[in-house]
Amino acid sequence: MEKKPVIYQLFPRWYTNMNEHCVPGGSLTQNGVGKLNDITARELKSLKALSVTHVWYTGIIEQATQSDFSAYGIAPSNRHVVKGVAGSPYAIRDYYDVSPELAVDVPRRMQEFEALVERTHHAGLRVIIDFVPNHVARQYCSDSKPYNVHDLGEGDDETKFFDANNNFYYLAGQPFRPDFDMGQGDDAYYEYPARATGNDCFNAAPSRNDWYETVKLNYGVDPWNGQRHFSPTPDTWHKMLDIVLFWASKGVDGFRCDMAHMVPVEFWQWAIGKVKEQYPHIIFIAEIYDTRLYHDYINRGGFDYLYDKVTLYDTLINVLNHNTSTQAISACWQTVNDIQDHMLNFLENHDEVRLASPQCCGDAMKARPALVVSALLTRCPFMLYAGQELGEPAADAEGYSGLDGRTTIFDYWSVPTLRKWLSRKTLSGRHKLRDYYKRVLAIAQSTAVSQGMLHDLMYANPQCDRQYMFLRHIAGETLLVAANFAAEPVTVGVRIPHHAFDHLGLPSGDTSWQELLHGGNMQCHLEPDCTVSLDIDAHDAVVWKLS
Repeated sequence: MEKKPVIYQLFPRWYTNMNEHCVPGGSLTQNGVGKLNDITARELKSLKALSVTHVWYTGIIEQATQSDFSAYGIAPSNRHVVKGVAGSPYAIRDYYDVSPELAVDVPRRMQEFEALVERTHHAGLRVIIDFVPNHVARQYCSDSKPYNVHDLGEGDDETKFFDANNNFYYLAGQPFRPDFDMGQGDDAYYEYPARATGNDCFNAAPSRNDWYETVKLNYGVDPWNGQRHFSPTPDTWHKMLDIVLFWASKGVDGFRCDMAHMVPVEFWQWAIGKVKEQYPHIIFIAEIYDTRLYHDYINRGGFDYLYDKVTLYDTLINVLNHNTSTQAISACWQTVNDIQDHMLNFLENHDEVRLASPQCCGDAMKARPALVVSALLTRCPFMLYAGQELGEPAADAEGYSGLDGRTTIFDYWSVPTLRKWLSRKTLSGRHKLRDYYKRVLAIAQSTAVSQGMLHDLMYANPQCDRQYMFLRHIAGETLLVAANFAAEPVTVGVRIPHHAFDHLGLPSGDTSWQELLHGGNMQCHLEPDCTVSLDIDAHDAVVWKLS
């Protein structure tokens, strides 16, 4: 059976950090950091048992940081252009190197990463890492690039704002002058001429709300007139393809491509095609938030999967927070129905608030119906964020991030629920939540979900605005799924319309059903337009399998 991809986003910097006494804004020495070597075969086996198929190791490639690794030949970054003490994993300092903080033996950091890839594969899991193509750290400088590779910016004509073969956009004659302090004397950060900032800020004075720590890469698009200069192939294209091929040669099985829609689709069409000529198994996942671009980035760009944030994720969060009816969920799959298998569903990642945080549900158990819908509605992959399955509330103000309901990506920190889980300490009921995830994700690997058809039942049940019901079906296997987003138990009569029988070939007559999430059996008589009575606990779901 072809498995449904289940991706586990794991941030090594804090995943195995066992320090119980982290200080907000603390240094590497004070707070410690997780190590690649500490992601052991035991932990990978545990993820495999959760029905995970891919591990997305976030923050592998060397980023700008305030930590000093100059003893190892790595030039320090100026603190004024680093967000947080640890720095953002999306401000890449060297595309050809592993973050030194993640290594036990810093000079052997690449070998430690390669060993992690081997351990992951040995556990029956595949490896995804980030590819950050749109921007780099302001002080990008590769000290690990192959001998025949020219660095980004090397050979650029800095007198021109735009040149198709420049790697950056230059504000000729202007110094970099953001609207906040860049230090004084030897501590100051100085850049001349200024370069455009990563979030398409094409002036020399970005604000704190801009991605001021990054520099925008030039793929041959002139931002002033929109003209696209792609023939001959721009220098940036070649350099970025070389980077992807470098990591593919390390055994990586996929790339999560940061802000993919900020890079022209023509580049992706060219680059993904060339990568797959050599590594046909590698998958490409696009972080993309504009539904108008979905079809182009799949059909022309060649992406395997796209984040489904602005449809299903946003809708489910609104349903959880009582801002919309469950009827709105149907519009989500309808919007992307012809490319549904290329979507990637999730309820948490590093950009979004934790489900258990006060900024969201305040209790991860309340999000169980959203989990069931997100994981079981379609054949597309499902992604979860490390600690999500344990109800991590992100209740710490870690430093740069502050108390924002997210687990920091800018600070050295340790995650309480993961610490307890990894040390096998009591988690006050959170093992129960993890077991719920385990059961849901096991159901996601059933043939009806991983390969079958969807039949939404909401059009036949317009009376429901806090419940969501659907069928998943393949020859020989039918699942009836009902999720209750209400704060109280319900008994709901689910009408199964005539069209569902025609569409799926459902049997008529007396039938036997088995409940997969909680256990139990029922007998019911099926016929077109019949009503099946289901009991569902508050903030819960049922999955009935036709025997």
